[in-house]
Order: sequence, then structure tokens, then C-alpha cells
Amino acid sequence: MTDVAESEKTRAKDWFEGLRDRICAAFEALETAQDTGPFADLPPGRFDRRETRRVGAAADEEAGGGVMAVMRGGRVFEKVGVNVSTVFGILAPEARRSLTARKEIPGLDADPRFWASGISLVAHLRSPLTPAVHMNTRMFWTPAGWWFGGGADLNPMIEDPADTTHFHAGLRAACDAHDPAYYSRFKAWADDYFLIRHWNEPRGVGGVFYDDLCTGDWEADFAFTRDIGAAFLPAYAPLVERHMRRPWTEAQREIQLVKRGRYAEFNLVYDRGTQFGLRTGHNPEAVLMSLPPVAKWP
Repeated sequence: MTDVAESEKTRAKDWFEGLRDRICAAFEALETAQDTGPFADLPPGRFDRRETRRVGAAADEEAGGGVMAVMRGGRVFEKVGVNVSTVFGILAPEARRSLTARKEIPGLDADPRFWASGISLVAHLRSPLTPAVHMNTRMFWTPAGWWFGGGADLNPMIEDPADTTHFHAGLRAACDAHDPAYYSRFKAWADDYFLIRHWNEPRGVGGVFYDDLCTGDWEADFAFTRDIGAAFLPAYAPLVERHMRRPWTEAQREIQLVKRGRYAEFNLVYDRGTQFGLRTGHNPEAVLMSLPPVAKWP
């Protein structure tokens, strides 16, 4: 596996930060556009940005951090977070075990240095008719090599087949531009990964998910990861626009709250990013940003 230069790490970091800025601007524009319908009397939501820091394994260890951008109580978005972090240092033994349980990483015990940068987004909407969504792309490096990962998945409270079709079409186009086998492969991976196994039910209607991607061509893998991130807004924003002014019922809100409970269960029990973030000492508020603001369990 070929190593990467510091300049390539910087390019990845800069891409994730630029993507965050475009998404935050688009979501704030949707808040302003919601001038009729439910919650239109509220001021448009805005993102609050705060720096986060990772706590290193040793007191003098450089560890990195990021910026947590969160909007709460908006007209359209009840809670949405778009976090970017770039963390590095020494992987603690527990974090090393969590990685090597998934794949062999040669030499990690002998040289446990790492570097990781990525964007993570989770949106919980006011309307139970508008689907929640998750998107994440990232780059991970150790002295043994580098990997990209991420994807996006749609989590409707009440499924609309037209929404599902539109979302998947955008992701398929991004995949097909790089490899005609990617979409079917990464869609199946998403269906398996986002299964809430103790309920034997999917978290949503899927999307694409990939992990540990290294074809040996860093530029090609980075380009694919960029295109998955760039596909997100065209795949998702029209769904918000389609539903955000529609009225809903208390019965539909009840369905939404129970679905959010399932979402929280998945993220706390199964999600790899949540586990890795907590095991490597990252800010727990940023790691747990994905949890919904209000949820119910039957």
C-alpha cells in the first residue's frame, strides 16, 4: 500500500471543510425559504459553530480536533449537525483493537500513529413527512497505508417512494462515474451495515456505504469520495423542499419519535464512528451529535 504526502492530507481536510460550508449555507437557505406552513413564525435557524478538541493518550500528545456546526430549533430542522474533524496522534490499545477487528492493519501495534479527517452530518427534521438523513466521508491514515470511507443513507419516518428513488439515483450517478460495480456493491453494504440487528429491521431505506477503500490510486479514491460528498445536496435538498410546508398530524409525529428511538439505538450500539470517536478521546458532544433531540420508545 502506497503512503500519502502531507499535502494530500491537507487536500482531503480542505475538501471536507469546504463541503461543510456549502451544506450549512444550503440548509440555512432552506430555513429562510420556509416562510409558510408549520413553524414559519419562528426565526430562521442558523448554525452555531464551536471548536472541539480530541484528548490525547498522553498529556503532551498533539491530538487535533475540529469544528462542530449545529442548528437547533429551526423552522425546518429540529436538529442538524455538520461536523468536521482532523485528529491524529497515537491510537490507544482499545482503539487499535476496534480497527483490527474489522481488517488486518500490518504493523499497527509496533507503530500506532494515525491521522484521520472527515465530515459527518446527521439531520433530524421538524416534519415527520421529511426524511432524516446521514452523510459521512473520511480519510484515515496509519504508517501502513491509507483508506477512504463513508456514504449517505436516507431515514424516512414515513416512506415516500419518490423520495427513495430520487436519493438513490443521485448516489448511483456518483458511483457510476467511477466504477459501474460500485453502486450495487456499496448499496448492499449499506443495507447490511444499517440493519438494526436486535430488531431485525433496517434503519431507513439505505443509500451507499463503503469502508477501508484503497484501490492503490489515491487520486481516484479521493475523487470518488469527493463525488459522494458532492452528490449529497442534489440528492437530499429537493426532498426537504418537497415536504417542508406540508401539514402533518400528531399520529405522524408519534411515528417519527419512535423511529428516532430506533435511530438512537443503532448509533449507540452499532455505529463504528461513534465507537471510534469515544475510544480515541474525541469530544463526546461532537461524537454524539447524531442523537435526535426528542425520541420515544414504545
